[in-house]
Amino acid sequence: MRSCTIAMVLLLAGSPAIAETADGALLAGACQGCHGVSGEGGHGIPSIRQMHDRQQFVALMRAFRANERPNTVMGRISRGYTDAEIAALAAHFAKPQ
Repeated sequence: MRSCTIAMVLLLAGSPAIAETADGALLAGACQGCHGVSGEGGHGIPSIRQMHDRQQFVALMRAFRANERPNTVMGRISRGYTDAEIAALAAHFAKPQ
């Protein structure tokens, strides 16, 4: 069991793309409460599923975080994410679900 854990740590440390994917998937769990399990949105909440333009996703999140894009919830939520976490979320939601 211990060797399996060590192997997983080494694999993730050696592959930033894998680590980013794992982090994005984990972070995306927090989005599900409002945007739905796969980010489909609904009932006035926009879809973030398959948001292929990662730069647009990052720009939107940064605008929410800086209070440049008014919203009752996303401004508060986005302030909890680092730039790296926002990039991981953008990569996660850019993938086909």
